[in-house]
Amino acid sequence: MKIFITGGAGFLGINLIRYLLKENHSIISLDISDFNYEDVHNKIVNIKGDIRNKNLLNEVINEIDIIIHTAAALPLYKKEDIFSTDIDGTKNLLEVAFNKKVKKFIHISSTAVYGIPNHHPIYEDDKLDGVGYYGQAKIEAEEICLDFRKRGMCVPILRPKSFIGPERLGVFALLYDWANDGKNFPVIGKGENKYQLLDVEDLCNAIDLCIKLPEDIVNDTFNIGAKIFSTMKEDYQAVLDFAGYGKKIISLPEKPIILILKILEELKLSPLYKWVYETASKDSFVSIEKAERVLGFNPKYSNKDALIRNYKWYIENLDTFKNQTGINHRVPWRQGILKLAKEFF
Repeated sequence: MKIFITGGAGFLGINLIRYLLKENHSIISLDISDFNYEDVHNKIVNIKGDIRNKNLLNEVINEIDIIIHTAAALPLYKKEDIFSTDIDGTKNLLEVAFNKKVKKFIHISSTAVYGIPNHHPIYEDDKLDGVGYYGQAKIEAEEICLDFRKRGMCVPILRPKSFIGPERLGVFALLYDWANDGKNFPVIGKGENKYQLLDVEDLCNAIDLCIKLPEDIVNDTFNIGAKIFSTMKEDYQAVLDFAGYGKKIISLPEKPIILILKILEELKLSPLYKWVYETASKDSFVSIEKAERVLGFNPKYSNKDALIRNYKWYIENLDTFKNQTGINHRVPWRQGILKLAKEFF
């Protein structure tokens, strides 16, 4: 098939491109960032552009079978960029896809749409209450998707948990950096909460199922996450154990640490934002029963498997990003004052 991927230069985008090339699809990538992956650069059509530019979308979306919409402005971006990209950009794409009669529009949403729920597991029909601008924008983007579904489009919506794997850095680079330097690693609270993750390869598999299965089956909303996970303390300890320095996960008192992190965020001295520090000590896991039953989704990796696989990639590729920082998932986030705090662990 001819598949158009937004955000193709991002962490999910590049993993998805590699996955779908093995299925012999023809791939077009659109991303506002440079596409600098030499292993696949000559195997796809790469377009540098912005999904907020509707005229561009009309030019480049032609005779496309499926659009996979992974592009998003992440929580560390400015409010105006989050709303204009995640809401307006999604609407632009859907309008063009509708007019060009694209068969399927697979929308990658987020479990951030659930906010901080008062029960677990979380099901697809639970209340949506996004935390922060990113969560709010993801909810509005889903509403636009539902509008086009009512107009006859096939619009599968996937809500993945935080996903990790090759090319993933961002906030997880904090854990990997501290583990690699032989440091203990702090968690907010006792670390006894269950926090489900997801390997990017399993997410790519879920997307592939939405490509292959009939429209009447996939035209729905699905939670996607790991099937096997334990407590945050146990899962993160697996990385420290693999690093081999004999270090441990250190529990920090929840309320004072959240207050400190809130102040540091306001002073722009920490990369951790509200969604991260206010959910880190809480249970956070979704039911994937619907995806298992309807799509045949069968995740390959546990939390521990995914974390260690990502850490191995981090170690093997450390020289390529050692001096880089940014606000997306493909580069380490600037640690700020947390880099100083590392010396005490």
